[in-house]
Amino acid sequence: MTSFHTENLNVTAFDAMPSPQELHARLPLSDKAAATVVQGREALKNILDRKDSRMFVVVGPCSIHDPVAGLDYARRLNALQEEVKDTLLLVMRVYFEKPRTTTGWKGYINDPDMDDSFHIERGMANARQFLLDVCELGLPTATEALDPISPQYLGDLIAWTAIGARTTESQTHREMASGLSTPVGFKNGTDGDIGIAVNAILSASHPHSFLGINSQGRVAIVRTGGNRYGHVVLRGGDGRPNYDTVSVAMAEQALAKAKLPANIVVDCSHANSFKNPELQPLVMADVVNQVRFGNKSLVGVMIESNIVAGKQNIPADLSQLKYGCSVTDGCVGWDTTQTMILDAARMLRERKQ
Repeated sequence: MTSFHTENLNVTAFDAMPSPQELHARLPLSDKAAATVVQGREALKNILDRKDSRMFVVVGPCSIHDPVAGLDYARRLNALQEEVKDTLLLVMRVYFEKPRTTTGWKGYINDPDMDDSFHIERGMANARQFLLDVCELGLPTATEALDPISPQYLGDLIAWTAIGARTTESQTHREMASGLSTPVGFKNGTDGDIGIAVNAILSASHPHSFLGINSQGRVAIVRTGGNRYGHVVLRGGDGRPNYDTVSVAMAEQALAKAKLPANIVVDCSHANSFKNPELQPLVMADVVNQVRFGNKSLVGVMIESNIVAGKQNIPADLSQLKYGCSVTDGCVGWDTTQTMILDAARMLRERKQ
C-alpha cells in the first residue's frame, strides 16, 4: 500500500444523507398529490402535442426561501387557476437550487437556514414537504434541475422541469433530462444561442447510460429511454431579448431543420426583460398577442412572480426579512401577476381561429 495521499485532499467531511427511498417513506406521496402530478404532466404533454389549445404559464417566485409565504402564494395561484382554466394552465414555479457565478445563497435545499450552515439533509426534506403541500392543493409544480441527485428525492412531485441556460450545454444535464418523467424546457444559452437548446432536445430524446444513484442511494448505472417532450425556452441572451416575431420565426426554423416539433416557451424574465421585472408584463402581452393573431408554436411563458414586488438582500437578522419578497432575482408582485394572467386569458379568448 502506498504511503502517499492522492484523493479527497480538499474534502473536509462526508456527511450522510438519507436515501431517496428513506425520505419517500418519511414523506410519502398521497393519492391527491399523485393525481395532481399525473394530471399536470398529462395536460402539459397534451399542450405540446396540440391536443389541448391552452397555453401553460410557469409562474412563481424566483426561489423559495420561506415555505409559509410560498404556500400562501400557491393558494392564491390555485384560486386564480379556476378563473382562467379555459385558456391557461398554471404551473407553480418552485425553485430550490440557484446557480451562482461566484458566491451567494445557493437555495433552500443547500442552505435552508440561510446562514451558511448548509443542512442539506434538512433542506431536502423541507423541499419535499413543500412540494407535497402544493400538490395537495391540486396545483402542479415546476422546477429547475441543477444536479443529477435531487430528482431521485423530489422528481415524483414535479410536473415540468427546466434546464437552465448555463447547463443546457452540459452532457450531464442532457443525459439526466433523457430520464426525467416530466416535459423538459431547455433554455437557450446565455449568449442567446438557440442551437445549444436544439442540440440538447435532440440529445435528451435518445436513450443514455450514465452514473447516478438509485432509490436506495447506491451508485448505479442509470439507463434511460429518452424523453420526447423536450422543448425550447427563449430567455434572451447577451443583453438582448428574443421573444419578438422575427426571433420566434428563427427558432421555428431551427426546430424544423432539426425535425423537432415547433414548441416554444418564452421566459418573460432574464434578458427578455433586461433583468427588469417591471417589463415582464410587456413581454407576456407581446407573446400572447402573437398567439392571438395566429402563431402556433408559442405554447407557454415563464414569469418570476412573488407576493411582494422586487427583491431584498438577506439580512443578518432573518426576522427582518420582508414577507413574500424575493431574495434572489426581482419579481413582479401578486397584483401585477394577477393582472398579467387575467389579461392573457381575456386576449386568448379573442384569438383568431
